[in-house]
Parts: sequence; C-alpha cells; structure tokens
Amino acid sequence: MSPSRPARSDTLTLVEVLAEIRMSRAAFYRMRARGLAPKCLKLPNGQIRVRRSDLNAWLEGCEVPAC
Repeated sequence: MSPSRPARSDTLTLVEVLAEIRMSRAAFYRMRARGLAPKCLKLPNGQIRVRRSDLNAWLEGCEVPAC
C-alpha cells in the first residue's frame, strides 16, 4: 500500500461517523454543505469515508472551555 493512501482501518464509513457523533445523516450533510463537517473522502462509487485523524481533529475543534 502506498504511503499516500490510508489503511482501511484508518477510515470510517459515514454510518460509523454518524453513530460516533450521534448525528443524523441530514444534519451531517447540512454541516458538510456549510463547510463545518470533518474533512471527507468521496470514493469513486460515491460513498463517503472519514479518516480517523480528521474526525479526531474536528472533535477537538468542537471543544469549548468550561465556564
């Protein structure tokens, strides 16, 4: 496998991402349209994948300090 391609275990399906962040598909696509969703990979067959590292970075960016 070339270094530019992530291993399959490093990518999550959209179903896996939605289950982890507890969000509906419609809400995810709205966020994606606004540029607010984690960085996605679109496969030639149209399926969406998200790298684990991109999801973790996105989640860290969502953190807010406690008051």
